[in-house]
Amino acid sequence: MDIFKGETMLKVQQLRDQFDNLEKHTQWGIDFVEKYTKFVKERSEIELNYARQIRNLSKKYQPKKKDEDENKYTWCRSFHSTLNEMNDYAGQHELIAENMTSQIIADLTRYTQELKSERKAYFHDGRKAQQQIETSWKLLEACKRKFERECKEADRAQQYFEKMDADINVTKADVEKRCYLKARQQAQMRHQMATDSKNEYSAYLQKFNQEQNEHYYTIIPNVFQKIQLMEEKRIERIGESLKTYAEVDRQILPIIGKCLDGMTQSAESIEPKTDSSQVIESYKSGFEPPGDVEFEDYGQAMKRTVSETSLTNSRSDSKVDRSSKGKTKTLWPFKKNKLSLNAHVRNLIEGSTPEDFSHLPPEQRRKKLQAKIDDINKDIQKEMDQRDALTKMKEVYVKNPQMGDPNSVDPRLAEIANNIDKLQMEAQKFEGWLAEVEGRMPVKSDPPKRTSVLFETQNSTPPTNNNCAQDRESSPDGSYTEEQSSEVQNKVQPEPPEFDEFDDADEDMLPTIGTCKAIYPFEGHNEGTIAVTEGELLYVIEEDKGDGWTRVRRNEEEEGYVPTSYVEVFLDSSAKELFSWRRIYLPEDS
Repeated sequence: MDIFKGETMLKVQQLRDQFDNLEKHTQWGIDFVEKYTKFVKERSEIELNYARQIRNLSKKYQPKKKDEDENKYTWCRSFHSTLNEMNDYAGQHELIAENMTSQIIADLTRYTQELKSERKAYFHDGRKAQQQIETSWKLLEACKRKFERECKEADRAQQYFEKMDADINVTKADVEKRCYLKARQQAQMRHQMATDSKNEYSAYLQKFNQEQNEHYYTIIPNVFQKIQLMEEKRIERIGESLKTYAEVDRQILPIIGKCLDGMTQSAESIEPKTDSSQVIESYKSGFEPPGDVEFEDYGQAMKRTVSETSLTNSRSDSKVDRSSKGKTKTLWPFKKNKLSLNAHVRNLIEGSTPEDFSHLPPEQRRKKLQAKIDDINKDIQKEMDQRDALTKMKEVYVKNPQMGDPNSVDPRLAEIANNIDKLQMEAQKFEGWLAEVEGRMPVKSDPPKRTSVLFETQNSTPPTNNNCAQDRESSPDGSYTEEQSSEVQNKVQPEPPEFDEFDDADEDMLPTIGTCKAIYPFEGHNEGTIAVTEGELLYVIEEDKGDGWTRVRRNEEEEGYVPTSYVEVFLDSSAKELFSWRRIYLPEDS
């Protein structure tokens, strides 16, 4: 270590006369550190801008709420997964900028300030030592000039004295005037002053040589050694910063690799066959393909005979054939599709969509209705959870009145009960439309299976417009069209079964099995039915047996059948809950 230190000191001594050059070099080193810090800062800004642009790009192409159906397809999900991975990818570039700022920029900025202060202190000591040696040199020069001047004066005084001493013309009077003695004394005095100057010069010269030796071999080398250590530390710090610069990038490579792997896996998860099957499932209408088009023989006129009977018969047969052909030729899927298309265009122009999705084909309508029912059931469950929580809170308040007033919860419970009531009625409405689509509800071509004496008399008479009105009553959504009614009239109606003769006075009164609430008004013009108004509460005495009718009772004297889809039925324990709602929401006189 001593040998290394001695070699270092020897190298430093070689630069003892390069103080100014070292000062310029160290300043250039500090400028380089500041330039590198600026470089890293600009790189950090580039990373931030790049990450911001990547995030904006990912956000721009994220699926909108109206494009939620895209998630059904694997290729759309793969693209959305790629967008999410790009978002994580942008986050890693933000991490690069953050780490560069904290680990490099902040560290180098702080170190640059320390380096400037350290350099300033070292060069201040060096300049101070230089000024001291220069001051000593000036004093030495002053002593030297004084010694030179005194020597010259002593030499002139000695020459003057020797000249007077050698002059033979000096008289006794000059001696008496003491001129000779004065010159001798002057020469001796100058000689003494020169001797004193010589001694002073010699002493100061020795002192200066010691200071100079100490300056160039001790003070300046120590200062330069400190500057050398400072410079080596600066170079080492730059090396560490360059290494950190690379490590910051290397640290995020595994995560970026995972992002890229995620993109690759999402791309490999694309299933073309599944997507094509999904397209079929999404757009299939549920319509059956039309039957074969019958051949219309217009050559019957060629087979007619001259006889009046054959002519009449052929004409009547032709009329019957044409009329029957005209009746049986019903390409109803295309007609209905056309009607649905017209309704869809009309709704688009009006900016609205039918609540029952009647503008859609059957299969699409079924899916929409089912999705709507699922959403309503979720809302009902949410309201029920809130009701249960509030009920428990009320029980706590009842047991511990100091925690709160139990009556303060009642308004909220009433509001929730009202919301549940509305949601259940809405669910019942959509379930009715769904049942119609799935063929579970009675439609216009299917009269009620139960009938009365009035229905029996009507079977023997041609159908009238009252039957159309009755059929419309059986359809709560009102989605039947006039074209459908014309098609149904051409079909042979099956004989409806008879209603039970429940209005016989001798029949025992049936017990009630629950209650129901009318969600639609029903006029009940036909025998065996009963008219109800929307919101009316009735007793249920016989539930629906699969024919779409429910037997209800208003009082001891009025009872009859109503369409099941027109009422919301509460059996057994549910009846108590309904009547409690009635006490909350309906007036006493209702």
